Amino acid sequence: MRQIVLDTETTGLSASDGHRIIEIGCVELINRRLTGRNLHRFVNPERDIDEGAIAVHGITLDQLRDKPRFADVAEEFIEFVSGAELLIHNAPFDIGFLDAEMLRLKRPGMAAVVGAVTDTLAMARELHPGRRNSLDALCDRYGISNAHRTLHGALLDAELLADVYLAMTRGQDSLEIAGQGGVDGGSGEMLGDWPPRGGVRLSDSPAALAAHAAMLADIAAETGQPSLWERESISG
Repeated sequence: MRQIVLDTETTGLSASDGHRIIEIGCVELINRRLTGRNLHRFVNPERDIDEGAIAVHGITLDQLRDKPRFADVAEEFIEFVSGAELLIHNAPFDIGFLDAEMLRLKRPGMAAVVGAVTDTLAMARELHPGRRNSLDALCDRYGISNAHRTLHGALLDAELLADVYLAMTRGQDSLEIAGQGGVDGGSGEMLGDWPPRGGVRLSDSPAALAAHAAMLADIAAETGQPSLWERESISG
């Protein structure tokens, strides 16, 4: 399973107002493991950047004048994300900007390029209803250091989000293994088909129940206390 954790920085808040992408950061995961293969590009937006946006990411137009346009990096970007599941925090924002850039190039939108899009913000809100679920808040919640994050940056935020996503979905590893009849990492017990194939079903006939009760009585007489079976039944 190939996943790409993606983040962008932009000239402003709304693609519908003509704002553009100025930075793209992508981090690759394969089978829930970081591969070390990333894509990071700064982009010349060919327009001014809102002061409010600069306050968030610290990137000015002067820093981008010698950078490639989106049209110049589009093929490389499409090839990197093609067929993968995108993991994005507040996905509608980034997808809206990417779709707008693709439309300018008369290219299909992201839905035609990638396999799926997962909004990690929606996922976090479902896991932690009523709590703050910004990237910074999730880093704090899951013990992921973001001390080096003084401003937003597409690659830095994608790297942090990759760690957050893996922490949020850590239980999926044991669930997938359990479904394959593997070992439960939490208990060390074998999991799989239930009841186990090849087992013997005990009769619940009156004679069998009487024999079982007699066995429990023998255990209690020998140990001086109720059997574990009886103690668990009482506590349950």
